Amino acid sequence: MALIALAADKGSPGVTTAAVALSAVWPRRVLLAETDPAGGDLVYRSAAAHGGPLNPNTGMLSIAATARRGLVPDQLWDHVQPLSGGLEVLVGLGIAEQAAGLTGLWPTLGRAFSALADSPHAPADVIADCGRISGDTPAVELFPHAALVLLISRTEPEAIARVRDRAAALATKLHGGPRGAASLATPLIGVVLIADPGDAPKIAGQVNDMLVHAQTGARVVGTIAEDPSGADQLAGRKRGRLDKSLLIRSARKVAADIYQQYGAAWAHQAQLDGGPAR
Repeated sequence: MALIALAADKGSPGVTTAAVALSAVWPRRVLLAETDPAGGDLVYRSAAAHGGPLNPNTGMLSIAATARRGLVPDQLWDHVQPLSGGLEVLVGLGIAEQAAGLTGLWPTLGRAFSALADSPHAPADVIADCGRISGDTPAVELFPHAALVLLISRTEPEAIARVRDRAAALATKLHGGPRGAASLATPLIGVVLIADPGDAPKIAGQVNDMLVHAQTGARVVGTIAEDPSGADQLAGRKRGRLDKSLLIRSARKVAADIYQQYGAAWAHQAQLDGGPAR
């Protein structure tokens, strides 16, 4: 199907939590890639399938040398580690200074992530946690290869204003200007709100109207529940029925809605590009 890139404009709205939650309930095989140039979090907060810690040297850091010699999509699997729950992860950089080793390689990574869906051997979608994209972060070089860019935002007025402006700036950068309809250009730009479940439908409608009025080309594609307890369970800091949490239930709906809305179109595009439908 596709590369789906998740990012935020500023602050800590929960991009990593959203990326892990969506990956955990994604309807196809998925690879979660920590592509935040500032460094990843999973090596500190998640256990590997063998019960021990994740290896910080296997992932984005180890793939840097490989990518300089060219990168076939299936090679990504050589750098992947499974989490204790089975989710397959490309562990992020340890510190921001290591991002220098990926200079010039971000488009190569973007192409490999995008093409992994059409691998004849081990196809999978890729959900990329790009972190914050304010400033000149190189992670935006992944975006032209994505089918969908999801901006994660909380619902405070200043956060909503920032996500509106960021969506408009991305539309200019990726499409040459704001679009009145999100379907006119790819990558599509969507917004996922982190919201109180009781207020989510009303706020989502209001934010979507604002995005349309501002002609950003972006649309609200769903809401993920503000659920600190569920986030702690997802990160392994708390025990409980994670599948029953508001966080996972809301993430499952967002994943299903995205797949239902865009999955057929992405499969059709793959056929037009000469790849097999998935």
